[in-house]
Amino acid sequence: PSSLCGGTHLLLAGRLRGQKRWRWRGKGRWRGMFSVNIIPVIAKADTISKSELHKFKIKIMSELVSNGVQIYQFPLDDETVAKVNTTMNGHLPFAVVGSTEEVSVGNKMVKARQYPWGVVQVENENHCDFVKLREMLICVNMEDLREQTHTRHYELYRRCKLEEMGFKDTDPECKPVSLQQTYEKREDEMRQMFVQRVKEKEAELKDAERELQGRFEQLKRLHADEKAALEEKKRLFEDDQSSFSKRRAAAQLLQAQSLTANGKKDKDLSNTNQQQCVSASLLCAKVY
Repeated sequence: PSSLCGGTHLLLAGRLRGQKRWRWRGKGRWRGMFSVNIIPVIAKADTISKSELHKFKIKIMSELVSNGVQIYQFPLDDETVAKVNTTMNGHLPFAVVGSTEEVSVGNKMVKARQYPWGVVQVENENHCDFVKLREMLICVNMEDLREQTHTRHYELYRRCKLEEMGFKDTDPECKPVSLQQTYEKREDEMRQMFVQRVKEKEAELKDAERELQGRFEQLKRLHADEKAALEEKKRLFEDDQSSFSKRRAAAQLLQAQSLTANGKKDKDLSNTNQQQCVSASLLCAKVY
């Protein structure tokens, strides 16, 4: 609800301009995000007398109408609520009083505003219209408010946003498919853009794949060269090892043969020495 201060007896021009900006941006261009249900409410209604309040309500409604500000009217098409809505439309704008304090009135605590000259109860219909406003918004017309917001204000906002994006029918009667054609054109452009981006991405991936393949082939060649070098070193090492083993075996054979020959010579020399000793012994025996 749009609130108006009850302490003044006329609406300021700036306030009315603010109310109208909730609906129009100028030059016939719809300000969709500000398309709302307007319910005028007079705040601080306890600051004005009942006679002045009645005149103030008439003045407000007159100025709203003269300035082209459309407010939400409670619907009359439903027979179950038509009577009460007709009565409540006559009470617009609602004059309300707000308070968070509880005051003792009789044997119960009620939300009210305490003054030296008395108490103004928030939920007393003789003091203000708060109960009427609550009943109209929450209990009676909530579904209609929801439907109005969805089917009228939101749909109008959506249509105008689509027109701002280029989806506009210049002549709906002669060209009923212009919006569809625009949509198909945009869809085709987006599809082509998507295909182009896919092709560019595929080209990038192919380039990256070729680069990776080249690096793989290079590493593969380096690995093959290193493997061949290691195998060549292994072959040379095995040849050296085989040659060394042959030379070692030959050396061991020569050493064994040398030891055998030396042992035979020592044995022959020992036998010769023994024979000489025996001969010498026999000679000595003959002499004696």
